[in-house]
Amino acid sequence: MKHICTVLFLIGTLSSFAQKKWTLKECVDHALEHNISVKQSQNNLLVNAQDIIAAKGQFLPSVSGSLGERMSIGSGFDPVSNQRINNQTTHSFNYNLGLNQNVFNGFRTLNLYKQSLLNLEINNLELARIKDNISLNVVNGYLNVLFNIENLETAKNQFNFSQQQLNQVKNLVDAGVQPKANLYTSEATLSRDEQQLTIAENNYNLSLLSLSQLLQVPFDGFKVEVIDLATPSETLLYKNVTPIISYAFNNRNEIVIAEKNIENAELNTEISKSGYLPSLSFNYGFGSVWSESKNDFFKQPFFRELDVNKGHNFNLSVNIPIFSRFQNKTAVAKSRIQENNIKLNLEQAKLDLESNIQRAFTDAQAAFKAYNAAKKSLASQDFAFNSAKERYTIGNITAFDLEQARVQFINAQSSLINAKFDFIFKTKVLDFYMGKPLTP
Repeated sequence: MKHICTVLFLIGTLSSFAQKKWTLKECVDHALEHNISVKQSQNNLLVNAQDIIAAKGQFLPSVSGSLGERMSIGSGFDPVSNQRINNQTTHSFNYNLGLNQNVFNGFRTLNLYKQSLLNLEINNLELARIKDNISLNVVNGYLNVLFNIENLETAKNQFNFSQQQLNQVKNLVDAGVQPKANLYTSEATLSRDEQQLTIAENNYNLSLLSLSQLLQVPFDGFKVEVIDLATPSETLLYKNVTPIISYAFNNRNEIVIAEKNIENAELNTEISKSGYLPSLSFNYGFGSVWSESKNDFFKQPFFRELDVNKGHNFNLSVNIPIFSRFQNKTAVAKSRIQENNIKLNLEQAKLDLESNIQRAFTDAQAAFKAYNAAKKSLASQDFAFNSAKERYTIGNITAFDLEQARVQFINAQSSLINAKFDFIFKTKVLDFYMGKPLTP
């Protein structure tokens, strides 16, 4: 019964995936929840939390205990009386309880604790960066599906028009108004439009497949909700790139991560410097010993002897580094070199970010101009195509001329759709750098 319920649950889950139409927000939320990179980053945060606990523990003393049983045969020294014993068997037992406390080690423990906190902060920022990139990829995939939906709709309309045109030409040929050659031309046009329709359907399915794989959901029955995208306007454009760059430098995760990495490198340098400083440690021990051999002159009960022999010991030691075979010197030098490299990484991250934003800003400006040009071109081609249809009906132009006008009209439609979605996505990229939400 349990297995049947499990199977039914899985079937129900799969059917729910197949029946629903995914919104953009649902796609982004699902990707962020199930993406493997996100899960790995979240596991890294759990590791960082354990590192913090371990770093805190370094401030505490370590405590250990031991028990031991020993048998010696032959000559030796009694562990209690420390007298020499010749050719006999000796049994002994001991226990010890020890405590070790680091008092000072050149601030190494303190800096390691600070570093564990900083690593947690860096990995939180890295997780946010990964989520940002995943969100942008999902938005791009979703817009690509919508783009192919519009292309598919255009291809269907053109196929339907060609079908109607073929029927009209058949009637005109049967009536003897047009030559039979026009019928062959219309049939060839319908075949080409059917081929374009098949390509458009395949592109649409491939875009759906790509998005479903990005979301890690079954492709079978996967659909998205069509967003009624408003006609793009100049209001979507950013007038100046400087505020975008300024915001990104102060807020983008990759820049903050690079800055935190510099702090981490500086802590590594301080940790390396601790090798030059003396260290101070405190040790405490408590224990006792019992032994028995054939020649013992004074024997006591086991626990009594343990009680008599118990003792405490205290030890405070200072370790002063004098010469470490250049280990401390090279460790500090290497840390400083690494620190300089990480500072260069910050400069490179800023250069890369500025370059990407400048390119996105320029692309968005160009995409808007291309969109306006595509709108004008479509309006002109629409007028020309309608005029060609009227002239073809009254016999002023040939079927070839009509087909040429139709092809130019189809190309203008495709160019407008492409320019529209290109402009929308590039404005979304700029919104991404400005920290604006990518979902409606």
